[in-house]
Amino acid sequence: MTTQFFAEASTQLLAEGSNVPPLGILGWIIIGGLAGWIGSKIMSTDAQMGIIANIIVGIIGGFLGGFVLGFIFDVGSGGWIFSFVTCLIGACLLLWILKLVMGNKR
Repeated sequence: MTTQFFAEASTQLLAEGSNVPPLGILGWIIIGGLAGWIGSKIMSTDAQMGIIANIIVGIIGGFLGGFVLGFIFDVGSGGWIFSFVTCLIGACLLLWILKLVMGNKR
């Protein structure tokens, strides 16, 4: 019963989110920058990065998060909130991978 409730609730949320107009390139830069900045705070890399790096990490993280979450959800119809969460998850994942590859250089 609970699983059916969550399935119906998530379907309703995605259906409502798909009515949001497209963001455009400026919207993606803003969402990417915000997601990259919050991701760098979560992953404790904010002191090492600037605003341009945050935007780049957020945008690349959006692609990475969209690719990974695309196997589980319909990421194309989630609206701007789901897009932000996708970018944030992708940014954190990207920063985690970069930490593994480059090590903790302080």
